Amino acid sequence: MGPFALALDTKNSFAASDASGRKMDNLQMVPKNFFASVNSGEEKPFDFLQGVIAGGTAGVVVETVLYPIDTIKTRLQETRGGGQIALKGLYSGLAGNLAGVLPASAIFVGVYEPAKQKLLKMLPENLSAVAHLTAGALGGIAASFVRVPTEVIKQRMQTRQFASAPDAVRLIVSKEGFKGLYAGYGSFLLRDLPFDAIQFCIYEQLRIGYKLAAKRDLNDPENAVIGAFAGALTGAITTPLDVIKTRLMVQGSANQYKGIVDCVRTIVAEEGAPALLKGIGPRVLWIGIGGSIFFGVLERTKRYLAQNRPDNAASKQD
Repeated sequence: MGPFALALDTKNSFAASDASGRKMDNLQMVPKNFFASVNSGEEKPFDFLQGVIAGGTAGVVVETVLYPIDTIKTRLQETRGGGQIALKGLYSGLAGNLAGVLPASAIFVGVYEPAKQKLLKMLPENLSAVAHLTAGALGGIAASFVRVPTEVIKQRMQTRQFASAPDAVRLIVSKEGFKGLYAGYGSFLLRDLPFDAIQFCIYEQLRIGYKLAAKRDLNDPENAVIGAFAGALTGAITTPLDVIKTRLMVQGSANQYKGIVDCVRTIVAEEGAPALLKGIGPRVLWIGIGGSIFFGVLERTKRYLAQNRPDNAASKQD
């Protein structure tokens, strides 16, 4: 439920006289919109290039800092039954992964920000959440063409199938064909499109509501806390989808699972339904901290770029 606004009902208000004969207007708490209003503190226009810079910066910082937690999560999800996981080589595949994370994050934010601003102008004010959901999904689709090969290579290296990213690419293509780099693409979209849409919608709506309540722009720690909450909550909700995606991506040419439905059926039959929540602890921790860092860096970078736009610089000189 969106914030309530203190409003004067001009049709139904009545005047009440007190002992001094003064009149007081009757004020009511009236819900204005189901979702947070976007009128308070509208953001400045943000173009594709600025989104690319801000998204790429935030993505690289998060991936570098939290890669070991991601590796532990992947190994937990990949292990069948109750087997032990190795805690060595937790940074395995980081360099190759950064080569993909940089453009993927850049593309995502580069598409998300302009799409969000255009949709917010097109849609009624009370549908701002729809604009955020849709923009998140569009950004996810655009970035998926880079994200999926990056994720496949990263997870194969995290599970120690390959020693280096170039070897991973060469051997995957030779054994599985080019389509091997897009193994689990359907499950990736099944996980990432709702994840991107929900996470960014929760984040944006909370920020708008907070700004309305505080009547000021948010500072970096506040953006980070909201980002952490949005990331942790979304990460927990989408854990089963992440487990399915991991199993399909790391199976290689063995083709143990024939697709998403078969993967779910096999996991539940052989390991029980709780196996679909494998790695939820590291995932929530990783994405919660990652959301904090990502959105904190993103907002700081966006603010820096906005302050140093050519039009802003020219106005300062004037």
